[in-house]
Amino acid sequence: MFRKHIFTLLFMGLVYNTVAQDSKPATEAPRTIQPSIMVIPFARENQDMRKVLENDINLRVAVTKVKEGFDKRGFSTVDFVAKSKLVNNDKAMEMNNLSSLKQQIIELSGADIYVETEANVNRTDGGNSITVIVTAYDAFSGLSLANKVGNSPKFYTDNFEKLAEKAAESIIEDFLNTMQSKFDEIVKNGRIAALNITFSENATTDMDTEVGDTGQMFSELMEKWLEENTFKGYFHLQGVTATKMIVDELRLPFQDANGNNYRPTKFAAELRNYLKKMGFESTRDVQGSKIFITIN
Repeated sequence: MFRKHIFTLLFMGLVYNTVAQDSKPATEAPRTIQPSIMVIPFARENQDMRKVLENDINLRVAVTKVKEGFDKRGFSTVDFVAKSKLVNNDKAMEMNNLSSLKQQIIELSGADIYVETEANVNRTDGGNSITVIVTAYDAFSGLSLANKVGNSPKFYTDNFEKLAEKAAESIIEDFLNTMQSKFDEIVKNGRIAALNITFSENATTDMDTEVGDTGQMFSELMEKWLEENTFKGYFHLQGVTATKMIVDELRLPFQDANGNNYRPTKFAAELRNYLKKMGFESTRDVQGSKIFITIN
């Protein structure tokens, strides 16, 4: 009888542990940050990207197939044509700067990565083919993340649209894998940016000035601030003179604490606020991932 009770208790304990383990909430998987993508046509200098796309059916097919590849992987994609229509083309054309138009579209899209796509027709005696070239860039730094070249099989046909599909499909998987790997590195190690701090002609201080009662020079305070405000404290100081500090590389987080994209403009604003608290007025200029701060 005693053994029977012991067996019953052990059995009940086993059932309880099994139920308890099953009832525990599953460990939440770490959230994977996926970039938003905009696929754009490749255009040479002084070419209008939208016109290039409109006038080339093979390029339109290639762009569509590349975009479809991202969509199938679950990436958030931005439509290039829709965004380009929102840009004031007349104003851009007046400036006679089509590269500026491209930058406006990229900035307006809010995309993390843009992918330039090119489609070239090859006619030979052994058959016709299409070559598709795709290159992914970080929208903020312009850093190249991945590039692939795909060639369709050669056929005695003038159906280049179908050949463009074949060429794009032949490389899209490898391209996506490479780009995702490089993007994961950015999330892990931060985005690359650069910083120049200079002084206006009327400034009454410089890098060697001892600030207030801190007992430290202005340049030393800047280095300390960078240690505390760059991603994982990483920055490379190229050089310091009395009138200039050059940080040729620093790292910025991909997102802020609220999950929003952390842009170089935000970093510049935080630095300006710090300088203002220290009693220094300044101006800033942000060009892509290059930040210029001028102390007045």
